[in-house]
Amino acid sequence: MAITEEPPLELTTGSAPAIADRPLGVLTRPQGSVGWRSWLFTVDHKRIGIMYGAAALVFFVIGGIEALFIRLQLAQPNGTVLGADLYNQVFTMHGVTMIFLVAMPLGAAFANYLIPIQIGARDVAFPRLNAFSFWCFLGGAIFINTSWVLGGAPDGGWFAYAPNTGVLFSPTNGLDFFAIGLQITGIASLVSAINLIVTVVNLRAPGMTWFKMPVFTWMMLVVQVLLLFAIPVITVALVLLIFDRLYDANFFNVAEGADPLLWEHLFWIFGHPEVYILILPAFGVISEIIPVFSRKPIFGYPFMVFSGIAIGFMGWGVWAHHMFASGIGPISVAAFSISTMFIAVPTGVKILNWLATMYGGRLRFTTPMLFAVGVVSMFTIGGLSGVTHAVSPADTQQTDTYYIVAHFHYVIFGGVILGLFGGMYFWWPKVFGHMLNEKWGKLNFWTMLIGFNLTFGPMHLLGLQGMSRRIQTYSSGQGFDFWNLVSTIGSFVIALSVLIFVMNIWLSKRNAPNLPPPGPDPWDGRSLEWSTASPTPEHNFDYVPDIESLDDFWHRKWGEDENGRIVRLASAAEIAQDGSRTGVHLPSPSYWPIVAATGLPLIGYGLIFNLWLSALGGAVLLGAIYGWIMEPADDPDAGHGHGDEHDDEHGDDGPDDEAPAAETEEVAPVG
Repeated sequence: MAITEEPPLELTTGSAPAIADRPLGVLTRPQGSVGWRSWLFTVDHKRIGIMYGAAALVFFVIGGIEALFIRLQLAQPNGTVLGADLYNQVFTMHGVTMIFLVAMPLGAAFANYLIPIQIGARDVAFPRLNAFSFWCFLGGAIFINTSWVLGGAPDGGWFAYAPNTGVLFSPTNGLDFFAIGLQITGIASLVSAINLIVTVVNLRAPGMTWFKMPVFTWMMLVVQVLLLFAIPVITVALVLLIFDRLYDANFFNVAEGADPLLWEHLFWIFGHPEVYILILPAFGVISEIIPVFSRKPIFGYPFMVFSGIAIGFMGWGVWAHHMFASGIGPISVAAFSISTMFIAVPTGVKILNWLATMYGGRLRFTTPMLFAVGVVSMFTIGGLSGVTHAVSPADTQQTDTYYIVAHFHYVIFGGVILGLFGGMYFWWPKVFGHMLNEKWGKLNFWTMLIGFNLTFGPMHLLGLQGMSRRIQTYSSGQGFDFWNLVSTIGSFVIALSVLIFVMNIWLSKRNAPNLPPPGPDPWDGRSLEWSTASPTPEHNFDYVPDIESLDDFWHRKWGEDENGRIVRLASAAEIAQDGSRTGVHLPSPSYWPIVAATGLPLIGYGLIFNLWLSALGGAVLLGAIYGWIMEPADDPDAGHGHGDEHDDEHGDDGPDDEAPAAETEEVAPVG
């Protein structure tokens, strides 16, 4: 027996109790979901999404500070801000931080928070596994950064080309921290990918077929599939590197017959799908923003979906364009040149569809829309410079110059960061129940856009003039002085824009009590998350909705009259759920995910310093897994058959029958 959609008037009737404390060993469910324990031991996908986002923004600041040191060093010839060894460490950690500790977890933040709500689910498929993924990410991120005070940070570049990253060329422990730390964060990505794939496949609301899902959910599903197959590749490469560095293996020892290109192939087989792992979340975000502020449905929805799938599939066939200068041979170069040209097609489809969505629309240039338009324009520039790399003679000349740095940042910063900032402004009222200030937001956008172009635009010119990548300094008289100074000024403008964003958060939070609440649907949104209260209640939905069409919530608010004109059928306040339902059973909080995740950095420290620490970490991990297995899934007095109820509730066939809200309890699955 399951509930699908009950009349709203019944939701507040009856005598269903509020969510009660439940025994959890030495811990209990925090009353009212407040207090530090409610965050530390939460399995709520929304809180985990918030924690992913908060941690990523902290590392964004750290990575930004590292970038400022790089730009200060290169602001003038013969810079002395950083010595050569320290520069290599800062340069490496900037790349590692921004790729693995900022862009990836920011995408995970949006995925964790939004996917269940957009598909009409109460939670993810495996809530405790979801918590474990976050604590693994945070543990791995902290582990890598502790290298600064434990002998020195990694110094071989974020790409860590072996054999240059062997003990002979990098004898400190920095690259050991790199290899082991990325293994830990890789576990986080892998289990999260499995969790979210199962969630989308199994927990969609009744009536939500594949082609009624929002574009954002589709793009995030493609990302999870990419992670599922890409993470094992980098895992193999990192395991081989760990064995070479710690146990004198010879996987990358060319003197003993190893293939000098083995690492490059393994890394870029992972690394190019990784580019799309980073950018597809931003594509999904702006595909939600642009229709809302164009007052039109997304143009060519099936093409948007299939182009995202095509990008994910074709992304596996272009990795060797990173290796045109490595001597892989003319046949390989020709094949990968062609594949690199082809992958521009589905990306171009997306850009044209975004433009077609805006064309003829009633555009509202709110802060989220400005960021979305910024992505379309900046990513187009980055994409065009990227297509030049498909021409192998040009790529051979550009490959180790600042032209590549410019291209990469136009794609990653101009695409990923601008897009996800737009998403933060867009969904902020849904997450926190108050708006971010529009004036500060627009100032944030323009300073970030100007600073971004000042920083990375000149790098195209520097690269074409011959300035090499990965250099600590340069001599005067080579023509690099002026544009490097401009680039450094631009980096500080970006820093100012981030400071404006932080100020906006603080001021908006302070002023929120004096402003009217934004309500469930402040932007006149189209997808399902806008049909529930703001901030989203712990149980997501008072009742699970039946989906009848793409953009179902929008079609419940708007329709056509006899003359074909769009007319309002109902206001969002009239049809949105208010989050007041009580008695909904949810998975209990658990301390085992954080305990299990704590064991992994201990194992890592032990591998580097003392194996007894690894033994301790292994004992913590195994003990936590045992406790996790033996932990009660739910309140033993809550009855039986909850899993079956939940499956029926989210199945394609809909409910078997209905029951009063006060008597029927619904349970999210437990992982």
